Amino acid sequence: MSAEEQYRVVITGATGAIGGALALEYAEKGVQLILQGRQEGRLQSLADECRLKGACVELCVLDLSDRAALKVWIDQLESTGVPDLLIACAGVNCNTGPDRAGECWEQAQALLELNILSTLMLTHHVAQLMRVRRSGQIVLISSLAAGFGLPVTPSYSASKAAVKAYGEALRGGLASSGVGVTVVMPGYVSSDMCDAMPGPKPFLWAPAKAAKVIRKGVERNRPRISFPFPLNWGCWWLSVLPAAVSHRIVRWLGY
Repeated sequence: MSAEEQYRVVITGATGAIGGALALEYAEKGVQLILQGRQEGRLQSLADECRLKGACVELCVLDLSDRAALKVWIDQLESTGVPDLLIACAGVNCNTGPDRAGECWEQAQALLELNILSTLMLTHHVAQLMRVRRSGQIVLISSLAAGFGLPVTPSYSASKAAVKAYGEALRGGLASSGVGVTVVMPGYVSSDMCDAMPGPKPFLWAPAKAAKVIRKGVERNRPRISFPFPLNWGCWWLSVLPAAVSHRIVRWLGY
């Protein structure tokens, strides 16, 4: 099968837990994976695993916060063939610290630059290419924290709320063009980033389990994929209850 005939899947943040699990989930014969990450060694190891499963793999070692370099990569993606599927998984987290003294602004600013600006820049340009071609699918990784901001991770919650709103709006705007958009709202998935977050982590999922659920929902072009139950159900209630009630619940839960 030629490169032109292969199903092209771009995954950003492939060296993260969910991104890496999604790469392995999609790795099979007939798929060309374009994997982006900042850690070259981990990216190479992941590529080797994916190739053993039959996928063709192309790597991009890139800091997405460098938007000049990101634009160069976007132009390369356009010149080599518009992706069939973009999974925007790259993201970082920061928190208010063990004593809840507040976030470090430099860390929060870097988080907002990557989680929002870089993610939306990549998505915007790929969406335009898909719109012209009139096919493709975009998957944006948000979080259950997008529904009601957690006091221990205010900037992260804000960034994922932005991604959620952007993805929902983009889906509506692309509805008539043949391009699908899915917003994924995971709960706690085992990872270094998750381990570093303060507070309880109920209903923790393994990355491979999350990847299977995401792929199943993406194949159905679902507007939103959220998990796990009942944590997603509880977070939905936090978003619709009176704010004073939701804040009491969050404090009671230890956040």
